[in-house]
Amino acid sequence: MTLRLSRFLLAALVREARETHGVRLGFLPMTGDIRAPGDRLAKLDIVRRTRIFALHESVTQGQPELYTPLSGLHGGVIPLESDRLIQGALMVGETLAAGTPDPAGLAAKSLIDAGLSPREAGLAIRRLPTLSADALRRILAELSDRFYRRSGWTRPLLTENHLRTRQQRQIAEAIALQEKSGDQPVYPFEKERILLSFIKAGDRESALRVLNEMLAAMYLTSPQLPVLRARAIELMGYLTRTAVEDSPAMESLIESNHAWMARLIQAADFESLSRVLMQALDAFIEGIYRHGYGHGHPRVNQALEFIQSHFTAAISLRDVARAAGVSPFRLAHLFKEHTSKSVLQWILALRVNQARQLLETTAKSGAEIAYETGFGDQSTFIKQFRVRTGLTPARYRRAQWAGAGPVHPSLQNKTRGL
Repeated sequence: MTLRLSRFLLAALVREARETHGVRLGFLPMTGDIRAPGDRLAKLDIVRRTRIFALHESVTQGQPELYTPLSGLHGGVIPLESDRLIQGALMVGETLAAGTPDPAGLAAKSLIDAGLSPREAGLAIRRLPTLSADALRRILAELSDRFYRRSGWTRPLLTENHLRTRQQRQIAEAIALQEKSGDQPVYPFEKERILLSFIKAGDRESALRVLNEMLAAMYLTSPQLPVLRARAIELMGYLTRTAVEDSPAMESLIESNHAWMARLIQAADFESLSRVLMQALDAFIEGIYRHGYGHGHPRVNQALEFIQSHFTAAISLRDVARAAGVSPFRLAHLFKEHTSKSVLQWILALRVNQARQLLETTAKSGAEIAYETGFGDQSTFIKQFRVRTGLTPARYRRAQWAGAGPVHPSLQNKTRGL
């Protein structure tokens, strides 16, 4: 469901942006038609095109984006998402770019060259603040955090896009650094143990950084896709085997590891392989965390074990609290503190992950999967699945099988019913 941008929230942010930072803030819809009074630059085609391009780029990058429509001027956009639906952007109107000689004079000349009269150009830049790119980025980040904190909107799509682009950048940087050194690339086996250490510590940021360095090394040592797949599968096997050796309670990771290996085998190129391996690592970290590493609270452990065994049933916070031996209020507080998720979020995540595996590996209907994973009815299943994956179950299944080649015969007539 599309959420409306609150006029009261927008008005408050516009006022605070002006009073705190001296910048003009407006709403930029997907059409690119800015809705801000006194926007004299909107009449210029080059400005409108640059703004709308920045909006799309900010969605791709998953974060606020700076743009430069003309010499001497720059602005920024903050993408707005509510549960995987892009609603437009907040736009910090153009400011004079600090760091250039005579930015006001340069901006005025650029505006005149773009088609404004000298008088219009003078009025357009009058009272514009002068900001450096770093200062503008800080303002964008602050306003973005403020908006999402106050609105309650969620941004899973932007988060995923940000992680993906950051991974691509880190891999490219690692490859460039290795090529610049001139040394013969060697697969860093020693980093496998470092990676596992970060996983056990629950340090996702460092784990992903090490993984990206390893992916770069994989590509440099063996760019052929079959070899890359084999390396990725070996890595997942090593992580699972070592985790189980350290704690037999981790044995359930073996089954989920098989599902990820199947997806690694189906990866069509290096980018797809890297993305699947990042998702697999994230799921592996969650599995390690769920079985004892990182949270360190016995009541939370008991709650996680109960959820893991009963998430396909109709369980409530009260049921989980009873199994953990604490009150529902106390469990809700402990669970959020030690896992950064609510009990319901954790249950829904497990159900969606289970549903994804069933969609990928069986020909069961949507109603059957909804029942088996604990959603109860197909409508709830479709809604929750779409919120967490961005696709309906039917589209997800078709996408997975399309990437693997011809659709399995048993699925051809069943995907339509999801």
